[in-house]
Amino acid sequence: MTTRLRPPEILADGGYSTKDDLQALNTPEQGSKVYAPVKEEDQQRAKGQDPFAPRPGTSPELTEWRTRMGTESAKTIYKERASTAECVNALARQRGLPQFRIRGLDKVRTIAVWFALAHNLCRWTVLCAAVVVTTTD
Repeated sequence: MTTRLRPPEILADGGYSTKDDLQALNTPEQGSKVYAPVKEEDQQRAKGQDPFAPRPGTSPELTEWRTRMGTESAKTIYKERASTAECVNALARQRGLPQFRIRGLDKVRTIAVWFALAHNLCRWTVLCAAVVVTTTD
């Protein structure tokens, strides 16, 4: 089941984002903005190039993304990824989910949903326990 709703902001790992993905997902006119680092930023700076300058022949979506990622606000938003996604990814690996051992999108989606539910339940119990301890002190 899909809601066909897009999140307003998408924090993507730079190693997994392609130009096609960025172009498909970064649609500010529809309310979606992708925050992913510009690849080879340091190498471009070393060559004297501005990694955030628009490139000739690229789509408006890619140009908007590249220009936005040069702003301090976009860099600040992208830094949030470490505190939100990386913790969950690390826990998944620790709990035996380094990669999917099944094939097919429906099966992978099922495993991902089960993991998300289990993760949320574990977080809920920890947070509830913290509230109980705080209120009884």
